[in-house]
Amino acid sequence: MRVLFLGDIVGQPGRKYAAEVLRELLPQVQPDLVIANAENATKGRGLTFNSADELYDAGIEILTMGNHTWDQRQIFDFIDDDERIVRPANYPAGTPGRGYTICKVGQAEVLIVNVMGRTFLSQLDCPFDTVDRILAEHSEIRHVIVDMHAEVTSEKLGMGWAFAGRVSAVLGTHTHVPTADAMILPGGTAYLTDVGMVGPRDGILGMKRDQVLRRMRTQLPTKFEVADGPRQFCAAVLELDDVTGRATSIEQIFCHESLG
Repeated sequence: MRVLFLGDIVGQPGRKYAAEVLRELLPQVQPDLVIANAENATKGRGLTFNSADELYDAGIEILTMGNHTWDQRQIFDFIDDDERIVRPANYPAGTPGRGYTICKVGQAEVLIVNVMGRTFLSQLDCPFDTVDRILAEHSEIRHVIVDMHAEVTSEKLGMGWAFAGRVSAVLGTHTHVPTADAMILPGGTAYLTDVGMVGPRDGILGMKRDQVLRRMRTQLPTKFEVADGPRQFCAAVLELDDVTGRATSIEQIFCHESLG
């Protein structure tokens, strides 16, 4: 089984570039499942129905989320009904939406889990205990992909080692900067601290530089807007054993337009 996972898609530039790259990439890679983090897909913060629909049309099948899940209020109108959207599972019971989803790929079921780290982010339930609980509830599923949406590298790496040999992959999102540590952990778990992002490369994490720098220099509230200019595409391709779900390889994909 081949899985293509896209890093955080940022705003309209990210959505458009994802569609453009996927038109050429999908026939080459021929993935059995395409997943993307979409918590920044609408104006850099959150997700609307139209943005989600645009990503589905581009060939993405599952959308994971993160700390900006609720920034577009429209999401409350459709997140309960769309089983393709996975918000962090470690929100308290009763939170709208779902923290994991199960899809069928050929004869195999694939469990996709989204959890959020707690360092420098919201103080949610323990992400480690949350994944433990979900795995216990679905112990029959061998193909399990975890999107660890977290700020610090140590917390993501901790998730990787905590579930090495128990899940197919732990892939980090949120920081928008691709790391160079793709590896297969003991027991056949693919790991990458951060997949990176799909969106404007010439900004700061996809946002306009002057606005971000103003906030850094003054510490005053500043409105952030999605940057313009050249775009980048960061993703990872996983090869999973069809029977055991163990990862046999992980390869990073990185492409971009010329800088202005």
